[in-house]
Amino acid sequence: MIYGDLQIFDIIIFAGIAVFLVFRLRNVLGKRTGFEKNPSNNVGAKPTKTKEAPANNIPELEEKISKLKTAYETIDDFNHKIFLEGAKRAFEAIINAFNKGDKKTLKKLVTEDVFKSFEKAIDAKNINPEYQFYSLNIEGVEKVFVEGNHIKICIKFVSEQFKNNDENTVVKKQDSWTFEKTISSRDPNWLLSST
Repeated sequence: MIYGDLQIFDIIIFAGIAVFLVFRLRNVLGKRTGFEKNPSNNVGAKPTKTKEAPANNIPELEEKISKLKTAYETIDDFNHKIFLEGAKRAFEAIINAFNKGDKKTLKKLVTEDVFKSFEKAIDAKNINPEYQFYSLNIEGVEKVFVEGNHIKICIKFVSEQFKNNDENTVVKKQDSWTFEKTISSRDPNWLLSST
């Protein structure tokens, strides 16, 4: 009857494994006793996080750009570093496009009114195709204001430009340009609205 003893031994081993698995599952999943609180009225439970509108954290801003606080308060995802870097790139692109008479590039970067004035100047040959940038800096943010559903930021640029690759012809210029954007727009691009 050795064979029969082995069957009982197998049953005992399988029963032990089954009991072990039940206890492990119970420890992992827990057990329902019937006294659990209804999930809809968990008094004293930690509140679950609901998706809220993101709060704009306004960073410390240098004095010369402190007016950008208004932009942080108005636009959900405003970032002054990205904006100012983009403004410098836009300034350079617009000046270069204007000096080359490149209306197609200008049309993408400026508002319709500014484009019309640039177009008149290009048609009248009031351009300087031989000028190049030597340096470009943002002197400061002059004002930030909301007009209807647009936000406008006026920036003072100081640029040095030279003619025909001759650094002896460097000319220093100051310009105040206003960039605008529709507040609710997801498009990250700003357009030049006045010079």
